[in-house]
Amino acid sequence: MRISFASSTAIALGLAAQAAAIDPLVVKGSKWFNKNTGKQFYVKGVDYQPDIILTNAVRDPLADLAGCKRDLPFLKDLGVNAIRVYQTEPFGDHDGCMQLLADAGIYVMLDLSTPTETINRDSPLYDVNLLGYYQQKVDVFSKYDNVFGFLAGNEATNQVNNTDTSAFVKAALRDVKAHIKSKGLSIPVGYATNDDADIRWQLQTYFDCGKAEEQADFYGINLYEWCGAEATFESSGYVDVVKNFTNWDVPVLLTEYGCNLVTPRTFPEVAAIYGKNMTNIFSGGFVYEYVAEDNNYGLVTVSGTKATKTADYDYFKKALAAVNPSSVSMSSYTPSGKQHSCPSVGASNNWLASSTLPPTPSNTTCECMFKSLKCVSKTDTIPTNAGDLKTFGAKVAGIYDTVCSKTDCGVVTTDGTKGVYGKYSFCDDLQRVSWVMNAWYEEQRGINGSCDFNSFGTVVEASSSDDSKCSDQNNDSSSSSKSSDSKSGSGSSSSDASSKAALSVGAAVIVAAAMIF
Repeated sequence: MRISFASSTAIALGLAAQAAAIDPLVVKGSKWFNKNTGKQFYVKGVDYQPDIILTNAVRDPLADLAGCKRDLPFLKDLGVNAIRVYQTEPFGDHDGCMQLLADAGIYVMLDLSTPTETINRDSPLYDVNLLGYYQQKVDVFSKYDNVFGFLAGNEATNQVNNTDTSAFVKAALRDVKAHIKSKGLSIPVGYATNDDADIRWQLQTYFDCGKAEEQADFYGINLYEWCGAEATFESSGYVDVVKNFTNWDVPVLLTEYGCNLVTPRTFPEVAAIYGKNMTNIFSGGFVYEYVAEDNNYGLVTVSGTKATKTADYDYFKKALAAVNPSSVSMSSYTPSGKQHSCPSVGASNNWLASSTLPPTPSNTTCECMFKSLKCVSKTDTIPTNAGDLKTFGAKVAGIYDTVCSKTDCGVVTTDGTKGVYGKYSFCDDLQRVSWVMNAWYEEQRGINGSCDFNSFGTVVEASSSDDSKCSDQNNDSSSSSKSSDSKSGSGSSSSDASSKAALSVGAAVIVAAAMIF
Protein backbone atom coordinates (compact mmCIF):
# COMPACT_ATOMS: atom_id res chain seq x y z
CA MET A 1 0.00 0.00 0.00
CA ARG A 2 1.43 3.37 -1.01
CA ILE A 3 0.57 6.47 1.03
CA SER A 4 0.07 9.76 -0.75
CA PHE A 5 1.46 12.92 0.87
CA ALA A 6 -1.95 14.50 1.20
CA SER A 7 -3.36 11.64 3.24
CA SER A 8 -0.23 10.62 5.16
CA THR A 9 -1.10 12.52 8.33
CA ALA A 10 -4.56 11.08 8.62
CA ILE A 11 -3.34 7.57 7.92
CA ALA A 12 -0.48 7.92 10.38
CA LEU A 13 -2.96 8.89 13.08
CA GLY A 14 -5.03 5.84 12.19
CA LEU A 15 -2.00 3.59 12.37
CA ALA A 16 -1.05 5.03 15.72
CA ALA A 17 -4.48 4.06 16.99
CA GLN A 18 -4.00 0.56 15.58
CA ALA A 19 -0.58 0.22 17.14
CA ALA A 20 -1.98 1.14 20.53
CA ALA A 21 -4.57 -1.63 20.36
CA ILE A 22 -2.17 -4.55 20.72
CA ASP A 23 1.46 -5.05 21.73
CA PRO A 24 3.73 -6.40 18.98
CA LEU A 25 5.48 -9.74 19.45
CA VAL A 26 9.21 -10.36 19.07
CA VAL A 27 11.38 -13.46 18.76
CA LYS A 28 14.25 -14.14 21.11
CA GLY A 29 16.00 -17.46 20.66
CA SER A 30 13.39 -20.19 20.35
CA LYS A 31 10.49 -18.26 21.88
CA TRP A 32 8.04 -15.47 21.14
CA PHE A 33 7.60 -12.64 23.64
CA ASN A 34 5.39 -9.61 24.07
CA LYS A 35 7.70 -6.76 23.10
CA ASN A 36 6.35 -4.38 25.74
CA THR A 37 5.67 -6.63 28.72
CA GLY A 38 8.37 -9.26 28.11
CA LYS A 39 5.86 -12.06 28.76
CA GLN A 40 6.31 -15.27 26.81
CA PHE A 41 3.70 -15.83 24.11
CA TYR A 42 2.15 -19.21 23.30
CA VAL A 43 0.04 -19.50 20.17
CA LYS A 44 -3.46 -20.68 21.07
CA GLY A 45 -4.71 -20.47 17.55
CA VAL A 46 -7.00 -21.68 14.82
CA ASP A 47 -6.47 -21.96 11.06
CA TYR A 48 -8.87 -19.45 9.52
CA GLN A 49 -10.00 -19.53 5.88
CA PRO A 50 -13.79 -19.14 5.72
CA ASP A 51 -15.69 -19.54 2.43
CA ILE A 52 -12.81 -21.26 0.67
CA ILE A 53 -15.18 -24.01 -0.50
CA LEU A 54 -17.48 -21.61 -2.33
CA THR A 55 -15.13 -20.65 -5.15
CA ASN A 56 -11.92 -21.61 -6.88
CA ALA A 57 -10.80 -17.98 -6.82
CA VAL A 58 -8.41 -16.72 -4.16
CA ARG A 59 -10.36 -15.67 -1.09
CA ASP A 60 -9.23 -12.92 1.24
CA PRO A 61 -11.16 -13.24 4.50
CA LEU A 62 -9.33 -10.27 6.01
CA ALA A 63 -10.90 -8.01 3.39
CA ASP A 64 -14.39 -9.29 4.29
CA LEU A 65 -15.49 -7.07 7.16
CA ALA A 66 -18.93 -8.66 7.40
CA GLY A 67 -17.33 -12.10 7.68
CA CYS A 68 -14.93 -10.88 10.35
CA LYS A 69 -17.81 -9.41 12.35
CA ARG A 70 -19.65 -12.72 12.02
CA ASP A 71 -16.68 -14.78 13.19
CA LEU A 72 -15.09 -12.61 15.86
CA PRO A 73 -17.58 -13.50 18.64
CA PHE A 74 -16.82 -17.19 18.06
CA LEU A 75 -13.05 -16.64 18.05
CA LYS A 76 -13.28 -14.71 21.30
CA ASP A 77 -15.54 -17.33 22.83
CA LEU A 78 -13.10 -20.09 21.90
CA GLY A 79 -10.34 -18.22 23.71
CA VAL A 80 -7.91 -18.16 20.80
CA ASN A 81 -5.19 -15.53 20.66
CA ALA A 82 -4.05 -16.06 17.07
CA ILE A 83 -5.24 -17.11 13.62
CA ARG A 84 -3.36 -18.41 10.63
CA VAL A 85 -4.76 -17.17 7.31
CA TYR A 86 -3.80 -19.10 4.17
CA GLN A 87 -5.07 -16.82 1.43
CA THR A 88 -4.97 -13.03 1.33
CA GLU A 89 -4.31 -10.51 -1.42
CA PRO A 90 -2.20 -7.33 -1.38
CA PHE A 91 -5.12 -5.15 -2.32
CA GLY A 92 -8.48 -4.41 -0.77
CA ASP A 93 -9.25 -2.92 2.62
CA HIS A 94 -7.96 -4.96 5.55
CA ASP A 95 -8.11 -2.23 8.18
CA GLY A 96 -11.53 -3.17 9.56
CA CYS A 97 -10.80 -6.86 10.14
CA MET A 98 -7.30 -6.29 11.43
CA GLN A 99 -8.53 -3.68 13.89
CA LEU A 100 -11.29 -5.97 15.16
CA LEU A 101 -8.78 -8.75 15.68
CA ALA A 102 -6.29 -6.44 17.40
CA ASP A 103 -8.97 -5.10 19.73
CA ALA A 104 -9.78 -8.69 20.67
CA GLY A 105 -6.11 -9.47 21.38
CA ILE A 106 -5.81 -11.78 18.37
CA TYR A 107 -2.57 -12.00 16.38
CA VAL A 108 -2.30 -13.04 12.74
CA MET A 109 0.14 -15.31 10.88
CA LEU A 110 -0.08 -15.02 7.10
CA ASP A 111 0.89 -17.39 4.32
CA LEU A 112 2.55 -15.46 1.49
CA SER A 113 1.58 -17.89 -1.25
CA THR A 114 -1.83 -18.64 -2.73
CA PRO A 115 -2.91 -21.50 -5.02
CA THR A 116 -2.02 -19.33 -8.04
CA GLU A 117 0.95 -17.37 -6.67
CA THR A 118 3.27 -20.10 -5.43
CA ILE A 119 6.25 -22.32 -6.16
CA ASN A 120 5.03 -25.44 -7.92
CA ARG A 121 6.55 -28.51 -6.25
CA ASP A 122 6.38 -30.52 -9.50
CA SER A 123 8.32 -27.94 -11.55
CA PRO A 124 9.79 -25.41 -9.11
CA LEU A 125 10.37 -21.88 -10.36
CA TYR A 126 11.04 -18.67 -8.47
CA ASP A 127 10.77 -15.57 -10.62
CA VAL A 128 10.42 -11.79 -10.59
CA ASN A 129 6.63 -11.93 -10.52
CA LEU A 130 6.45 -14.15 -7.45
CA LEU A 131 8.96 -12.10 -5.49
CA GLY A 132 7.09 -8.94 -6.41
CA TYR A 133 3.83 -10.47 -5.23
CA TYR A 134 5.32 -11.54 -1.90
CA GLN A 135 6.83 -8.09 -1.40
CA GLN A 136 3.50 -6.42 -2.07
CA LYS A 137 1.83 -8.60 0.53
CA VAL A 138 4.51 -7.72 3.09
CA ASP A 139 4.13 -4.03 2.27
CA VAL A 140 0.38 -4.16 2.85
CA PHE A 141 0.27 -6.24 6.03
CA SER A 142 3.45 -5.17 7.83
CA LYS A 143 1.75 -2.01 9.08
CA TYR A 144 -0.41 -4.05 11.49
CA ASP A 145 1.12 -4.72 14.90
CA ASN A 146 -0.83 -7.96 15.28
CA VAL A 147 0.90 -9.57 12.28
CA PHE A 148 3.53 -11.69 14.01
CA GLY A 149 4.83 -13.86 11.20
CA PHE A 150 4.80 -14.67 7.48
CA LEU A 151 5.04 -18.18 6.02
CA ALA A 152 7.14 -18.43 2.86
CA GLY A 153 5.76 -21.87 2.04
CA ASN A 154 3.39 -24.60 3.16
CA GLU A 155 4.23 -28.23 2.41
CA ALA A 156 6.04 -27.19 -0.77
CA THR A 157 8.17 -30.29 -0.30
CA ASN A 158 5.94 -33.17 0.78
CA GLN A 159 7.84 -36.28 -0.35
CA VAL A 160 11.32 -37.40 -1.27
CA ASN A 161 11.06 -36.82 -5.03
CA ASN A 162 10.27 -33.11 -4.74
CA THR A 163 12.74 -32.10 -2.03
CA ASP A 164 14.58 -29.92 -4.59
CA THR A 165 11.65 -27.51 -4.34
CA SER A 166 12.90 -26.45 -0.92
CA ALA A 167 15.85 -24.61 -2.49
CA PHE A 168 13.45 -22.29 -4.32
CA VAL A 169 11.24 -21.75 -1.26
CA LYS A 170 14.27 -20.98 0.88
CA ALA A 171 15.43 -18.42 -1.69
CA ALA A 172 12.04 -16.71 -1.51
CA LEU A 173 12.24 -16.78 2.29
CA ARG A 174 15.70 -15.16 2.12
CA ASP A 175 14.49 -12.38 -0.16
CA VAL A 176 11.35 -11.65 1.86
CA LYS A 177 13.49 -11.40 5.00
CA ALA A 178 15.75 -8.94 3.19
CA HIS A 179 12.76 -6.89 2.06
CA ILE A 180 11.37 -6.71 5.60
CA LYS A 181 14.77 -5.68 6.92
CA SER A 182 15.04 -2.95 4.28
CA LYS A 183 11.82 -1.49 5.66
CA GLY A 184 13.31 -1.29 9.15
CA LEU A 185 11.01 -4.05 10.46
CA SER A 186 11.64 -7.34 12.22
CA ILE A 187 8.62 -9.54 11.40
CA PRO A 188 9.83 -13.17 11.29
CA VAL A 189 9.50 -15.32 8.17
CA GLY A 190 9.11 -19.08 8.53
CA TYR A 191 8.13 -22.29 6.78
CA ALA A 192 5.38 -24.86 7.44
CA THR A 193 5.83 -28.53 6.58
CA ASN A 194 3.94 -31.79 6.69
CA ASP A 195 5.33 -34.48 8.99
CA ASP A 196 6.92 -37.09 6.73
CA ALA A 197 9.24 -39.39 8.70
CA ASP A 198 11.40 -40.05 5.62
CA ILE A 199 12.39 -36.39 5.24
CA ARG A 200 11.45 -34.91 8.62
CA TRP A 201 14.99 -34.30 9.84
CA GLN A 202 16.33 -33.21 6.47
CA LEU A 203 13.60 -30.60 6.05
CA GLN A 204 13.93 -29.04 9.45
CA THR A 205 17.72 -28.84 9.29
CA TYR A 206 17.63 -27.47 5.72
CA PHE A 207 15.51 -24.50 6.74
CA ASP A 208 17.71 -23.97 9.81
CA CYS A 209 21.12 -24.18 8.13
CA GLY A 210 23.25 -21.70 6.24
CA LYS A 211 23.70 -17.97 6.56
CA ALA A 212 21.50 -16.06 9.00
CA GLU A 213 19.81 -14.24 6.14
CA GLU A 214 18.78 -17.60 4.63
CA GLN A 215 17.59 -19.27 7.82
CA ALA A 216 13.88 -19.62 8.65
CA ASP A 217 13.02 -17.40 11.62
CA PHE A 218 10.57 -20.04 12.88
CA TYR A 219 9.42 -23.49 11.84
CA GLY A 220 5.90 -24.89 11.66
CA ILE A 221 4.68 -28.49 11.47
CA ASN A 222 1.31 -29.69 10.21
CA LEU A 223 0.81 -32.67 12.52
CA TYR A 224 -2.16 -35.07 12.55
CA GLU A 225 -0.76 -38.06 14.42
CA TRP A 226 -2.72 -37.81 17.70
CA CYS A 227 -6.02 -39.52 16.89
CA GLY A 228 -8.66 -40.03 19.56
CA ALA A 229 -8.76 -40.09 23.35
CA GLU A 230 -6.94 -43.42 23.60
CA ALA A 231 -3.76 -42.05 22.02
CA THR A 232 -0.92 -40.80 24.21
CA PHE A 233 2.08 -38.53 23.86
CA GLU A 234 4.18 -41.64 23.19
CA SER A 235 1.83 -43.73 21.05
CA SER A 236 0.87 -40.79 18.83
CA GLY A 237 4.47 -40.14 17.84
CA TYR A 238 4.45 -36.66 19.31
CA VAL A 239 7.34 -37.71 21.52
CA ASP A 240 9.54 -38.31 18.46
CA VAL A 241 8.60 -35.02 16.81
CA VAL A 242 9.40 -33.07 19.98
CA LYS A 243 12.69 -34.92 20.50
CA ASN A 244 13.83 -33.86 17.02
CA PHE A 245 13.69 -30.21 18.08
CA THR A 246 15.69 -30.50 21.28
CA ASN A 247 17.98 -27.45 21.62
CA TRP A 248 16.46 -25.84 18.51
CA ASP A 249 17.51 -22.24 17.94
CA VAL A 250 14.29 -20.70 16.55
CA PRO A 251 10.63 -20.99 17.61
CA VAL A 252 8.76 -24.15 16.62
CA LEU A 253 4.98 -24.49 16.59
CA LEU A 254 2.19 -26.62 15.15
CA THR A 255 0.83 -24.76 12.14
CA GLU A 256 -1.93 -27.38 11.84
CA TYR A 257 -3.14 -30.13 14.19
CA GLY A 258 -6.32 -32.02 14.96
CA CYS A 259 -6.74 -35.56 13.60
CA ASN A 260 -10.37 -36.36 12.69
CA LEU A 261 -10.22 -40.16 12.32
CA VAL A 262 -12.19 -40.28 15.58
CA THR A 263 -15.18 -37.92 15.80
CA PRO A 264 -16.23 -35.77 17.40
CA ARG A 265 -12.74 -34.54 18.10
CA THR A 266 -12.11 -34.05 21.81
CA PHE A 267 -8.57 -32.65 21.38
CA PRO A 268 -6.65 -34.52 24.10
CA GLU A 269 -3.42 -33.38 22.44
CA VAL A 270 -4.07 -29.80 23.59
CA ALA A 271 -3.03 -30.72 27.14
CA ALA A 272 0.29 -32.03 25.79
CA ILE A 273 0.93 -29.10 23.44
CA TYR A 274 0.67 -26.67 26.35
CA GLY A 275 2.05 -29.04 28.99
CA LYS A 276 5.47 -29.88 30.40
CA ASN A 277 6.38 -32.31 27.62
CA MET A 278 6.30 -29.64 24.91
CA THR A 279 6.37 -26.08 26.22
CA ASN A 280 10.13 -26.01 26.67
CA ILE A 281 10.44 -26.46 22.90
CA PHE A 282 7.10 -25.69 21.20
CA SER A 283 5.30 -22.34 21.22
CA GLY A 284 1.77 -23.70 20.87
CA GLY A 285 -0.14 -24.15 17.65
CA PHE A 286 -3.12 -23.66 15.36
CA VAL A 287 -5.94 -26.19 15.33
CA TYR A 288 -7.24 -27.14 11.89
CA GLU A 289 -9.64 -25.47 11.20
CA TYR A 290 -12.24 -22.80 11.86
CA VAL A 291 -14.77 -23.41 9.04
CA ALA A 292 -15.85 -26.96 8.16
CA GLU A 293 -15.19 -28.08 4.60
CA ASP A 294 -15.95 -31.33 2.81
CA ASN A 295 -12.98 -32.95 4.56
CA ASN A 296 -14.91 -32.96 7.86
CA TYR A 297 -12.67 -30.65 9.85
CA GLY A 298 -14.00 -27.41 11.25
CA LEU A 299 -15.27 -25.86 14.45
CA VAL A 300 -18.17 -24.05 12.77
CA THR A 301 -20.19 -24.21 9.59
CA VAL A 302 -20.86 -20.98 7.74
CA SER A 303 -23.77 -19.90 5.59
CA GLY A 304 -23.77 -16.27 4.56
CA THR A 305 -23.83 -14.11 7.68
CA LYS A 306 -24.54 -17.03 10.00
CA ALA A 307 -22.07 -19.37 11.69
CA THR A 308 -23.11 -22.52 13.55
CA LYS A 309 -21.03 -24.55 15.98
CA THR A 310 -20.07 -28.10 15.04
CA ALA A 311 -19.75 -30.95 17.53
CA ASP A 312 -16.01 -30.20 17.80
CA TYR A 313 -16.47 -26.60 18.93
CA ASP A 314 -17.15 -27.00 22.65
CA TYR A 315 -14.58 -29.78 23.01
CA PHE A 316 -11.85 -27.51 21.66
CA LYS A 317 -13.02 -24.58 23.77
CA LYS A 318 -12.94 -26.73 26.89
CA ALA A 319 -9.52 -28.19 26.09
CA LEU A 320 -8.00 -24.76 25.46
CA ALA A 321 -9.51 -23.25 28.61
CA ALA A 322 -7.97 -26.00 30.74
CA VAL A 323 -4.34 -25.25 29.86
CA ASN A 324 -2.02 -22.80 31.56
CA PRO A 325 1.46 -23.23 30.10
CA SER A 326 4.45 -22.28 32.21
CA SER A 327 6.47 -19.40 30.87
CA VAL A 328 9.67 -17.45 31.22
CA SER A 329 10.20 -13.70 31.01
CA MET A 330 12.18 -12.29 28.10
CA SER A 331 14.69 -10.61 30.43
CA SER A 332 15.49 -13.81 32.32
CA TYR A 333 15.66 -16.06 29.25
CA THR A 334 19.05 -16.94 27.77
CA PRO A 335 18.83 -18.75 24.41
CA SER A 336 20.85 -21.97 24.28
CA GLY A 337 19.78 -23.52 20.99
CA LYS A 338 22.25 -24.37 18.25
CA GLN A 339 21.98 -23.89 14.50
CA HIS A 340 22.24 -27.05 12.41
CA SER A 341 24.28 -28.04 9.38
CA CYS A 342 22.66 -28.54 5.99
CA PRO A 343 21.69 -32.11 5.06
CA SER A 344 23.90 -33.87 2.55
CA VAL A 345 22.48 -34.07 -0.97
CA GLY A 346 21.87 -37.47 -2.49
CA ALA A 347 19.30 -40.20 -2.99
CA SER A 348 20.80 -42.20 -0.14
CA ASN A 349 19.90 -39.37 2.24
CA ASN A 350 16.45 -38.80 0.72
CA TRP A 351 17.42 -35.20 0.02
CA LEU A 352 17.76 -33.43 -3.34
CA ALA A 353 17.96 -29.72 -2.45
CA SER A 354 21.31 -27.99 -2.74
CA SER A 355 22.37 -25.50 -0.08
CA THR A 356 23.25 -23.19 -2.99
CA LEU A 357 20.07 -21.20 -3.50
CA PRO A 358 18.61 -19.51 -6.59
CA PRO A 359 19.67 -15.86 -7.01
CA THR A 360 17.42 -12.96 -6.07
CA PRO A 361 15.17 -12.19 -9.08
CA SER A 362 15.98 -8.87 -10.73
CA ASN A 363 13.57 -6.98 -12.98
CA THR A 364 16.43 -4.81 -14.22
CA THR A 365 18.44 -7.80 -15.39
CA CYS A 366 15.47 -9.35 -17.17
CA GLU A 367 14.46 -6.13 -18.88
CA CYS A 368 18.07 -5.61 -20.01
CA MET A 369 18.14 -9.10 -21.51
CA PHE A 370 14.80 -8.64 -23.24
CA LYS A 371 15.92 -5.41 -24.91
CA SER A 372 18.78 -7.30 -26.56
CA LEU A 373 16.51 -9.82 -28.29
CA LYS A 374 15.58 -9.74 -31.97
CA CYS A 375 13.03 -12.54 -31.83
CA VAL A 376 10.42 -12.37 -29.09
CA SER A 377 6.97 -13.59 -28.13
CA LYS A 378 4.30 -11.98 -30.25
CA THR A 379 2.02 -11.74 -27.21
CA ASP A 380 2.82 -9.79 -24.07
CA THR A 381 0.02 -11.30 -22.01
CA ILE A 382 -0.81 -14.76 -20.75
CA PRO A 383 -4.32 -16.10 -21.39
CA THR A 384 -6.50 -16.63 -18.33
CA ASN A 385 -9.15 -18.83 -19.93
CA ALA A 386 -8.42 -22.47 -19.08
CA GLY A 387 -8.68 -23.67 -22.67
CA ASP A 388 -6.51 -20.89 -24.08
CA LEU A 389 -4.02 -21.38 -21.27
CA LYS A 390 -3.69 -25.06 -22.11
CA THR A 391 -3.05 -24.19 -25.76
CA PHE A 392 -0.52 -21.57 -24.70
CA GLY A 393 1.27 -24.08 -22.47
CA ALA A 394 1.45 -26.63 -25.26
CA LYS A 395 2.93 -24.06 -27.68
CA VAL A 396 5.59 -22.96 -25.23
CA ALA A 397 6.43 -26.56 -24.31
CA GLY A 398 6.88 -27.28 -28.02
CA ILE A 399 9.26 -24.33 -28.40
CA TYR A 400 11.40 -25.52 -25.52
CA ASP A 401 11.43 -29.08 -26.85
CA THR A 402 12.37 -27.96 -30.35
CA VAL A 403 15.09 -25.47 -29.43
CA CYS A 404 16.58 -26.86 -26.23
CA SER A 405 17.15 -30.30 -27.74
CA LYS A 406 19.55 -28.62 -30.18
CA THR A 407 20.72 -25.50 -28.31
CA ASP A 408 22.01 -24.97 -24.78
CA CYS A 409 19.18 -23.34 -22.81
CA GLY A 410 21.05 -23.33 -19.52
CA VAL A 411 20.72 -19.59 -18.97
CA VAL A 412 16.94 -19.90 -18.52
CA THR A 413 16.77 -23.24 -16.69
CA THR A 414 17.43 -24.40 -13.14
CA ASP A 415 18.67 -27.42 -11.21
CA GLY A 416 17.86 -27.21 -7.51
CA THR A 417 19.75 -30.42 -6.77
CA LYS A 418 23.04 -29.33 -8.32
CA GLY A 419 22.52 -25.74 -7.23
CA VAL A 420 22.89 -24.46 -10.79
CA TYR A 421 20.64 -21.60 -11.91
CA GLY A 422 20.76 -19.86 -15.27
CA LYS A 423 21.41 -16.14 -15.16
CA TYR A 424 17.94 -15.48 -16.60
CA SER A 425 16.14 -18.37 -14.93
CA PHE A 426 14.27 -15.95 -12.65
CA CYS A 427 12.83 -13.90 -15.52
CA ASP A 428 9.13 -14.24 -16.29
CA ASP A 429 7.77 -16.86 -18.66
CA LEU A 430 7.45 -14.62 -21.69
CA GLN A 431 10.95 -13.24 -21.26
CA ARG A 432 12.42 -16.73 -20.92
CA VAL A 433 10.61 -18.26 -23.88
CA SER A 434 11.60 -15.20 -25.91
CA TRP A 435 15.25 -15.84 -25.03
CA VAL A 436 14.83 -19.44 -26.22
CA MET A 437 13.28 -18.37 -29.53
CA ASN A 438 15.96 -15.74 -30.03
CA ALA A 439 18.70 -18.30 -29.42
CA TRP A 440 17.30 -20.38 -32.30
CA TYR A 441 16.83 -17.33 -34.50
CA GLU A 442 20.46 -16.29 -33.97
CA GLU A 443 21.72 -19.82 -34.55
CA GLN A 444 19.82 -19.91 -37.85
CA ARG A 445 21.32 -16.51 -38.71
CA GLY A 446 17.88 -14.94 -38.98
CA ILE A 447 16.81 -16.89 -42.04
CA ASN A 448 13.24 -16.38 -43.14
CA GLY A 449 10.75 -18.16 -40.86
CA SER A 450 13.25 -18.96 -38.08
CA CYS A 451 11.33 -16.70 -35.65
CA ASP A 452 7.85 -17.87 -36.58
CA PHE A 453 7.30 -20.79 -34.21
CA ASN A 454 3.78 -21.37 -35.55
CA SER A 455 3.01 -17.63 -35.33
CA PHE A 456 4.11 -17.43 -31.66
CA GLY A 457 7.23 -15.32 -32.36
CA THR A 458 7.89 -12.05 -34.12
CA VAL A 459 11.03 -10.21 -35.25
CA VAL A 460 11.73 -6.87 -33.56
CA GLU A 461 14.54 -4.35 -33.58
CA ALA A 462 16.70 -4.88 -30.51
CA SER A 463 17.21 -1.71 -28.47
CA SER A 464 20.62 -2.86 -27.19
CA SER A 465 23.44 -4.58 -29.02
CA ASP A 466 23.90 -7.53 -26.64
CA ASP A 467 23.19 -8.80 -23.12
CA SER A 468 26.78 -9.14 -21.94
CA LYS A 469 26.37 -6.66 -19.09
CA CYS A 470 22.80 -7.54 -18.06
CA SER A 471 23.89 -9.76 -15.18
CA ASP A 472 25.92 -6.83 -13.80
CA GLN A 473 22.78 -4.77 -13.32
CA ASN A 474 21.81 -3.94 -9.75
CA ASN A 475 19.14 -6.24 -8.38
CA ASP A 476 15.87 -4.38 -8.64
CA SER A 477 13.45 -6.72 -6.92
CA SER A 478 10.64 -4.18 -6.94
CA SER A 479 8.00 -4.31 -4.24
CA SER A 480 5.35 -4.74 -6.89
CA SER A 481 4.97 -7.32 -9.63
CA LYS A 482 6.03 -6.48 -13.15
CA SER A 483 3.38 -4.98 -15.35
CA SER A 484 1.77 -7.18 -17.99
CA ASP A 485 3.66 -5.22 -20.67
CA SER A 486 6.92 -7.10 -20.30
CA LYS A 487 8.10 -5.90 -23.71
CA SER A 488 8.12 -2.27 -22.67
CA GLY A 489 9.97 -2.93 -19.43
CA SER A 490 7.64 -0.54 -17.60
CA GLY A 491 7.14 -0.81 -13.87
CA SER A 492 3.86 -1.43 -12.09
CA SER A 493 1.52 1.38 -11.23
CA SER A 494 0.80 1.96 -7.58
CA SER A 495 -2.92 2.14 -8.18
CA ASP A 496 -5.13 -0.75 -7.03
CA ALA A 497 -6.46 -1.30 -10.53
CA SER A 498 -3.01 -1.62 -12.05
CA SER A 499 -1.83 -3.86 -9.22
CA LYS A 500 -4.76 -6.20 -9.77
CA ALA A 501 -4.03 -6.40 -13.47
CA ALA A 502 -0.37 -7.14 -12.91
CA LEU A 503 -1.08 -9.75 -10.28
CA SER A 504 -3.66 -11.55 -12.39
CA VAL A 505 -1.09 -11.90 -15.16
CA GLY A 506 1.45 -13.21 -12.66
CA ALA A 507 -1.05 -15.79 -11.44
CA ALA A 508 -1.66 -17.04 -14.96
CA VAL A 509 2.07 -17.28 -15.62
CA ILE A 510 2.51 -19.52 -12.59
CA VAL A 511 -0.23 -21.83 -13.77
CA ALA A 512 1.22 -21.89 -17.26
CA ALA A 513 4.68 -22.65 -15.91
CA ALA A 514 3.31 -25.69 -14.12
CA MET A 515 2.06 -26.99 -17.46
CA ILE A 516 5.15 -26.12 -19.48
CA PHE A 517 8.04 -27.85 -17.80
